[in-house]
Amino acid sequence: MRAVAYDAFGQQPDVRELPEPSAPPHGCVIKVEATGLCRSDWHGWMGHDPDIAAFPHVPGHELAGTVHAAGTDVTGWRVGDRVTVPFVCGCGGCEPCRRGAPQVCENQTQPGFTHRGSFAEYVAIDHADLNLVGLPEQLSYAAAAALGCRFATAYRAVVAQGRVAAGQWVAVYGCGGVGLSAVMIAAAYGAQVVAVDVSPGALDLAREHGAVACVNSRETDPVAAVRELTGGGAQLTLDALGSPATCTAAILSLRRSGRHVQVGLLPQGAPELPMGRVIGWELEILGSHGMAAADYGPMLDLVVSGRLRPDALVTRFIGLDEVPAALTAMGETPPTGITVITPQALA
Repeated sequence: MRAVAYDAFGQQPDVRELPEPSAPPHGCVIKVEATGLCRSDWHGWMGHDPDIAAFPHVPGHELAGTVHAAGTDVTGWRVGDRVTVPFVCGCGGCEPCRRGAPQVCENQTQPGFTHRGSFAEYVAIDHADLNLVGLPEQLSYAAAAALGCRFATAYRAVVAQGRVAAGQWVAVYGCGGVGLSAVMIAAAYGAQVVAVDVSPGALDLAREHGAVACVNSRETDPVAAVRELTGGGAQLTLDALGSPATCTAAILSLRRSGRHVQVGLLPQGAPELPMGRVIGWELEILGSHGMAAADYGPMLDLVVSGRLRPDALVTRFIGLDEVPAALTAMGETPPTGITVITPQALA
């Protein structure tokens, strides 16, 4: 099969021929019809993820396609089924999995990190009966690919962890794929959203997808701006970028008894949290790490109904040959919106 791969962290990726994966007894091989290009893939290429150990490595973890082959122990899926998958795949046997939280599985696998991923024509997924999600016929592969990491992660961060409610103020720091998804989801639930970013283009998209106010943090103090816009601070903040500065600013943008959800990874190191504020104002600091396959139902219902439009966040389609340049550029010039790769286009 054709795949994008690299032989060392930071080394230029290229498109090459690699063996097609085989299905483990409990898993499936998916024919990849669409896969998202995510900043997490760039973090992996840079060596920020300790799970990547074997080279050549194929990145890619946001995918949708059809079941190409099923292992002998798989009972719920057949060849040809339209599917997607969370970026965190559970093992089914550990304590978190047994209580319905495979997104924090003790033995989790992640395509594109713990094993070869979806920047390829085919990808293997472990424990398919636990981890695969069936796709409604109305949902395109491109929209479904956006769900696996950014949109599903944002959905759980806003709805389950953040406990968003209509009329509340929500401040979203960082308007890449996760942040724009969070803006759209919070607005769909009736919240008033303030979007914070340094990119005018990203802020324009945030406004288009539901933000009632936008703050360019390169031009103004975002904490002061958010607190003024919200009349004293947001009930819910999210750091969808992942930096010490944005994490701290998001926490300081809360009003008393507010909730902060950290979604973006922090490769630069942990921030010095304003713990005096956290204690004195009884703030909640929460993490969010993807969403279990079993929890996709309500989100998919909203997508099918048209209340949520992950497809509207897709701004660019590319083939495998364009991926190496696009991946390596993400550190300096991250794309506006979501870029979707179609691996089969040049097969």
